[in-house]
Amino acid sequence: MKLPLILFGVTIICVCSVSGSVLDGSERERDSVLSYIENRVVAAKAPPSLQSLMVNLTLIQGATAKGAVCLDGTPPAYHLDVGFGSGANSWLIQLEGGGWCNNIRNCVYRKTTRRGSSNYMETQIPFTGILSNEPEENPDFFNWNRVKLRYCDGASFSGDSDNEAAQLQFRGQKIWLAAMEELMSKGMQNADQALLSGCSAGGLASIIHCDEFQALFPNSTRVKCLSDAGFFLDAADVSGGYTLRNLFAGVVQLQDVQKNLPESCLNQLDPTSCFFPQNLVDHVQTPLFLLNAAYDSWQVQASLIPSSADPAGSWNDCKSNHANCNSSQIQFLQDFRKQMLHAVQDFSRSAQTGLFINSCFSHCQSERQELWYSHDSPLLMDKPIAIAVGDWYFDRDVFKAIDCAYPCDNTCHNLVFN
Repeated sequence: MKLPLILFGVTIICVCSVSGSVLDGSERERDSVLSYIENRVVAAKAPPSLQSLMVNLTLIQGATAKGAVCLDGTPPAYHLDVGFGSGANSWLIQLEGGGWCNNIRNCVYRKTTRRGSSNYMETQIPFTGILSNEPEENPDFFNWNRVKLRYCDGASFSGDSDNEAAQLQFRGQKIWLAAMEELMSKGMQNADQALLSGCSAGGLASIIHCDEFQALFPNSTRVKCLSDAGFFLDAADVSGGYTLRNLFAGVVQLQDVQKNLPESCLNQLDPTSCFFPQNLVDHVQTPLFLLNAAYDSWQVQASLIPSSADPAGSWNDCKSNHANCNSSQIQFLQDFRKQMLHAVQDFSRSAQTGLFINSCFSHCQSERQELWYSHDSPLLMDKPIAIAVGDWYFDRDVFKAIDCAYPCDNTCHNLVFN
């Protein structure tokens, strides 16, 4: 049964089958508490099937000479699978996520991992979900040139500074520019269609760089952006503090992120506020699609209920599995959802924007094949995510849908933490 209604010009709809994904604590990374949880959530991706396309790592040529380097000074990198057929002149860029580092200690640790050094990056990774090369897994983008830009700066590809004493390079903006220059030289300059996407910290980066991406192309090129699980809210945690704001403030100050934030935002708000997507999206001129779970697992775990805000552990059972939440805890999460809906009000009114906000406990839905497009994918308005994004990108349909509140949607693949 479906229960649609219209709110802010957006379709609110209830669709109803339940499944879960379990996260094993053994896959944890120790970056900082917040980026560590992000890595743990991203690790929930189902293991690639034997048929998954494995794509080689490519270091960006000449990047080091341009100062475009990872935290430890190594060259940045990407994975590219060349397009074919009707997609030969279409390009999809996926910006990798993986939290942030907000102080010297966290960044020094991070540069000993794949999140801060190309020395530790996998030489091959599977391309699944929006990166898949199979039409039955990725109907609209399977034969495009598909790129995964690796994340090794710790500030959503937006910083530009260094710390000589700690031997740290904060060069996210230069990495972005060097990567775009290399891809343009590899044929992206001839693109007739282009989509910039990203997950989590990469989803934030896709918002920050959306207009820069469009500026690379002539007006005749169809250019749009997709932010997956990147709509981080400036919301109070369970103790009344602002854990995520404090983290973002450290990132912005440490890495001089304000240099690369929109002046139109900085004229109204402080730099940390302008690192929050709710304050950024209204300054983006390029068509933008927001894909987000209303109860985003990373935000629930790391922003709303971090251990620092719940030292007694009274939320541990709830944040590990939403089925264990009591009524007052569920109400807190419902209030968070309401904040998200309020934050997208103005954004949703624009004719060129797209919206897919489902009432799931999930994170990074475009990269996980079972969430992006499969026989039991999450649905809104009877459409899986891949079809909704494709309809919006190709102007086949205006897609703006917000789920009704938990627990109405039984098509979710809710994450459960062990």
